[in-house]
Amino acid sequence: MDLDKIMEWATPIGLNIIAAVIILIVGYWVSHVVKKILIKILRKRNVEGVIVSFVGSLAYIALMAFVVIAAISKLGYQTTSFVAVIGAAGLAIGLALQGSLSNFASGFLLIIFRPFKEGDYIEGAGTAGIVEEIRIFTTSLATPDNKKVIIPNSKLTGDNIVNYTAKGTRRLQLIVGVSYNADLDKTRSALQAVLDREDRILKDPETTIAITELAESSVNFVVRAWVNSADYWNVHFNLTEGIKKQLDSQGISIPFPQRDIHIYEHKSE
Repeated sequence: MDLDKIMEWATPIGLNIIAAVIILIVGYWVSHVVKKILIKILRKRNVEGVIVSFVGSLAYIALMAFVVIAAISKLGYQTTSFVAVIGAAGLAIGLALQGSLSNFASGFLLIIFRPFKEGDYIEGAGTAGIVEEIRIFTTSLATPDNKKVIIPNSKLTGDNIVNYTAKGTRRLQLIVGVSYNADLDKTRSALQAVLDREDRILKDPETTIAITELAESSVNFVVRAWVNSADYWNVHFNLTEGIKKQLDSQGISIPFPQRDIHIYEHKSE
């Protein structure tokens, strides 16, 4: 074999090898740049550090896989079967971990869109409590009786989430039933007196006292007041007790044969 034939055979191979090396070097550099830009964008949006690291690494691995396949293809090797094997392996892993991946995706969405944050009191997935920690796969709640509930994130995102502290204030609503024999103006004044003594009730929006229903054995008043979310239950308890004592002291007539007064929290917010 003469030198010309050797050169004719070796030149294309050498050029392909050089091109493959260039693809690897440039691809490696581009992958790092994309990773840094993506991480910078996510950090500016105050995304959780775990999510930032994971997304950055995932983007880098995906880009490098594409670069390696492109370099191998430049050397003249068929990459179709190689890509098919990777795709099949990815599909098998995805099916095996679909529950975990679903929780991960849900955790990612919770951290990105932030329907609630640590310290909020929420209701979701059939339970309610204060959010203690939001992780990639689970969210931890502390219930009012101090139980720790760990909820898979997919359960939370798959149903309604009620965030009781997101707005800062809440409307407290009580229904007070008195006898048909009761003096309505006197009853209204008694209810207003209880509200006036409660300093934690906000002045704006104004409180409401109105007759909401002529029930079978009572005239029902609705009492609505706005409070800070943190004060909601303490004010609720104080108003309930205060209304009972105030009506007793005013001699407000009571529905028979029921008890002196029936007060309950209205279910609608």
